[in-house]
Amino acid sequence: MRVTILGAGAVGGLLGGLLVRAGDAVSFLAHGESLAILRSRGIDVVTATDTFSTGPLPASPSASELGVCDLVLVAVKSWQVEALAPSLAPLLGEGTLVVPVQNGVEAADQLASALGEEAVIGGLCHVLATREAPGRVRTMGPAPSLTLGERAGGSSERLERLAMALRGAGITVTLSENIHVALWSKLLFVEPLGSVGAVTRSPADVVRSIPETRAMLEQAMREVQVVAVGRGVPVPDDAVAQSLARVDTLPAGATASMHRDLVEGRPSELHEQTGAVVRLGRQAGVPRPVHDFLLASLLPQDRRSRDVPTP
Repeated sequence: MRVTILGAGAVGGLLGGLLVRAGDAVSFLAHGESLAILRSRGIDVVTATDTFSTGPLPASPSASELGVCDLVLVAVKSWQVEALAPSLAPLLGEGTLVVPVQNGVEAADQLASALGEEAVIGGLCHVLATREAPGRVRTMGPAPSLTLGERAGGSSERLERLAMALRGAGITVTLSENIHVALWSKLLFVEPLGSVGAVTRSPADVVRSIPETRAMLEQAMREVQVVAVGRGVPVPDDAVAQSLARVDTLPAGATASMHRDLVEGRPSELHEQTGAVVRLGRQAGVPRPVHDFLLASLLPQDRRSRDVPTP
C-alpha cells in the first residue's frame, strides 16, 4: 500500500513503523522537528519484545508534495482534525480511503464534510503507547488493534482488502457493521478514564482501587452510555461492565492520553471528549451531572480553554 499518515505521535508513529517494516510505502505529513527527524532517520519503535528503526522516511508539510495514496491515516489529536481536513484533498484519488484513528466520536464527520462521504470510513485504535521523543515511540502492551467500519453500516469488499493489508503488518483488525457503536463504546472507556484520572491526578490502578473514585468512574461511564443511546446509538447494556473489567487489567501507572496532556500542560482533547459528552448530551436532553463536574473542574487546567468556547 501507499500510505500517508497525518501525525507522527504515539499512534501514528507506531502504525507507520509497523507498516514500513511490512514493506508498505509510508510517508508522513509533518512539520517542525518531527519533519526533520522523519526525513533524517525515521522512527524508532520499542515494543515489549522488539526494537526496530525504519530509516529515513518521505515526509512533507504539504499533501501536494506527497501525492495520491491508497490509505490516509489521520492520527493527529481530535482538536486538530477539523482545521486540517481540507488540506488532505491532494492525497485522494479513486479508491483512496481516509481513516481517523484518534479518540472521540466526531472526527469522521469532520473529514467527510471536507473530503466527501465516499472516501471516509470510521476507525478507532486501541493501544497503550507513548511518544517518548520526536521519532521514537514505545508500546507497553499487545499489538495495536484497529476497528474499522463503513459509516453507513454493513460490510464491504474495500474494508476486507484493507483489513488484510493491515493484518500483514501485525496490526489486529476488527471489522464492525456498526462503527458508531464501536466509537461510542471506546469513548465510554477512554474518556472517563482520562477525565477521572486527571481530576484525581491518579493512574488507573489507584482510581480503580478506591471505592469512591471507582464509583465516580463507573457513573461517568454510565453517563456516556446514556448519551449515546439518547443520540440513537445502541451501545450494549454490558458496555460499562466490560470497560471496568478492562480498567482492572491495566498495568500499574497506566493513564489515558488526555490525562497526561492535562497534567503535563499540553493542549488536550478535553473539549472533544469530556466536552463532547456534555455538549451532545445537552443536545439530546440527557442529564450528565458527573461530566458537568468533570468538565468544570478540568477547564482551568486545559491550555486550549482560553481559545475554545466552553461546550
